[in-house]
Amino acid sequence: MKTNFDSSQPIFQQIAEMIEDDILNGTYQEDDQIISMAQFASTFQINPATAVKGIGLLVNEGILYKKRGLGMYVAKGAKQTIMGKRRSRFYDEMVLKLLEEAEKLGMTNEDVIEMIKERTGADRK
Repeated sequence: MKTNFDSSQPIFQQIAEMIEDDILNGTYQEDDQIISMAQFASTFQINPATAVKGIGLLVNEGILYKKRGLGMYVAKGAKQTIMGKRRSRFYDEMVLKLLEEAEKLGMTNEDVIEMIKERTGADRK
């Protein structure tokens, strides 16, 4: 299987995000073993060092841990860690930029909320 990696972000970071996505969507649960780095490199036709670097990011963040001689496993609380990290990034990269642009357009926060409600068909607060 070959995937199309996005050229705007290093492949090792995309690999880390793919594994995070698998944790978020339930493919991997706490203490589950993920595929080996060699399998990952072979499956996605990438350099094994790139796979190692991507997985290393997740180890450094406490999302994965290594069992010597057995492989990499999902750490306890990994899903919550990923959600917290991504929510923070979502706020910084999307919400703040949205509000800055709305301000330039003379829109209030209420205007933005109303637009979101219209889009989602939501009536609730």
